[in-house]
Amino acid sequence: MTLTTRLATPADAMAMTRILNDIIKTGGTTAHETPYSPEKIFTDYICNKHGISCVIAEISNALVGFQSIERPYPGGNSFPDNWAIIATFVKQGQIGAGIGTALFQTTRNIAKKAGIAAIDATIRADNAGGLRYYSKMGFVDYKLTSNVPLTDGTPVDRISKRLDL
Repeated sequence: MTLTTRLATPADAMAMTRILNDIIKTGGTTAHETPYSPEKIFTDYICNKHGISCVIAEISNALVGFQSIERPYPGGNSFPDNWAIIATFVKQGQIGAGIGTALFQTTRNIAKKAGIAAIDATIRADNAGGLRYYSKMGFVDYKLTSNVPLTDGTPVDRISKRLDL
């Protein structure tokens, strides 16, 4: 079994949708609560007008995860112009297989080439795995946003981590 990374293409949208929707269905490890369509994966990740890159990981040609970085956009969170925002999704049952590390090695190189000075990862405080992952990649806590309501009204804190490149 060989783990490889490459840039996402439109042909990856369906497999990416399955991965993200399975994570959303399980709950607790993503801020996303509404299932995605392949079209929304395409516009939000693969061909995002603010996107820097969307990288996928494959094991033996099967898509097992993806990671995107994008520039801040008007009306979104306010960050300095040379920052990027990261999102990482790994297929359930594949956590701990080195997929996130491989994705981040590729993403980090792309971010450096794009002139990014820092990357933000904002994670639900109840997402212990996500918090561990970003810490392992070198991200450090820099901000806490308390009591962000889920769609059902449940308040969940968000922890913002940053990595200076």
